[in-house]
Amino acid sequence: MTSLKSRLLDDGPAVLAPGVYDAFSALMVERAGFEAAYLSGASIAYTQLGRPDLGLMSAKEVADTVARIAERVALPLIVDADTGFGNALNVIRTVKTFERAGAAAIQLEDQQLPKRCGHLSGKTLVSKAEMTGKVKAAVDARASEDTLIIARTDAIAVEGFDAAQVRAEAYLAAGADVLFIEAPQSEAQMADIASRFADRVPLLANMVEGGRTPLRTADDLSSAGFKLVITPGAMVRALAFMAEEFLTELKTKGATAGYRGRMFDFAQLNALLGIEEMKADGDRYDAEGREAAE
Repeated sequence: MTSLKSRLLDDGPAVLAPGVYDAFSALMVERAGFEAAYLSGASIAYTQLGRPDLGLMSAKEVADTVARIAERVALPLIVDADTGFGNALNVIRTVKTFERAGAAAIQLEDQQLPKRCGHLSGKTLVSKAEMTGKVKAAVDARASEDTLIIARTDAIAVEGFDAAQVRAEAYLAAGADVLFIEAPQSEAQMADIASRFADRVPLLANMVEGGRTPLRTADDLSSAGFKLVITPGAMVRALAFMAEEFLTELKTKGATAGYRGRMFDFAQLNALLGIEEMKADGDRYDAEGREAAE
């Protein structure tokens, strides 16, 4: 399998990585034929805590989620590591832990704790020097050069567009493999980012429904010079819409029959999850165990 690093450096179209939050959602993304998945810290908070993206997740909770996903699917997993969960020493531990758990790429941002979603207001940043040190620490900590370090800056909303590009230059010089300039507010800003950086480093574009950045297709973003496109919370937002619709019908009608054409039944879901393959493995190993005991 081609590594994510090799894929981002080739001449092919941008990699589109849907946001996931557990092994089930990652399995669905893999079955749909995507090349990578993005483990969204926001989506983990949404689904596991029932809370917004305000920096509530711990490093261990994210690492445990990475490990469960990596055990179930072979997709390259891009992991949102927030601020690295502390200073440069914490970043070192975070990178080592996430990489061992199965991360193919690890994303760090320059917000201060407590961090918040890049499309929310009220963010504060660490200094450019501190974030540069974190990027260097992350690069030095990884065990494999195929593990990508993604440097994200939230400076557009705090210090302005020009300052964000200056920060991105510093993070690139520190060794970042991918740059993520969060929440550009117009297509002109996105074009400026691509003009300045696309020939030197893969760029990430974040598509958030209702966010600050204009929504564009992966093909459009690829043509504009972006190599990695993520939709971090889109699946959760779609599932929340469907769940509300489903539960409204169930509450009103007292049965699921009216929703039957829009859901898997018991057998279909088990087939999706691979029950027959697992039962076959169990039967085979049980048989081998009995034969060995005789």
